[in-house]
Amino acid sequence: MARQINEAGLDLVKRNEGLRLTSYQDVAGIWTIGYGHTPAQPDTTITEEQATSLLIGDLGLAEGTVDAATADVATGDNQFAAMVSLAFNIGGNAYRSSTVLRLHRAGDYAGAADAFLMWDKSRVGGQLTTVPGLLRRRQEERTLYLAATA
Repeated sequence: MARQINEAGLDLVKRNEGLRLTSYQDVAGIWTIGYGHTPAQPDTTITEEQATSLLIGDLGLAEGTVDAATADVATGDNQFAAMVSLAFNIGGNAYRSSTVLRLHRAGDYAGAADAFLMWDKSRVGGQLTTVPGLLRRRQEERTLYLAATA
């Protein structure tokens, strides 16, 4: 069984994904509900507990990706959780080729933490632009990655 994100990581993802208990169409027209769960049915309402359950299921792919990429190196629970949040947000392929993973695997934890901040941009009008919400998320992931696991 793959490792699972800890509570601090789950809270970070929840804060950054946002919660919508009634289904809606996202900017691409995809029906979405909860913490960004797709696909959803139109005119659906769920509870916060159901939204959390859907999110935990959705995080499974990112957890498996991070677990497979770090299984042979020492990885604390908070480091794992921060990398799961990143992988969930940027996708498994981008995570597997990231500087975050490369430096983590090399044992350069300070460098890996700083590398989270490289993922703060999105294309806006064809130009890579720093997005404040992504920068905030990356700063939170960096802080979690560096936090000692109790």
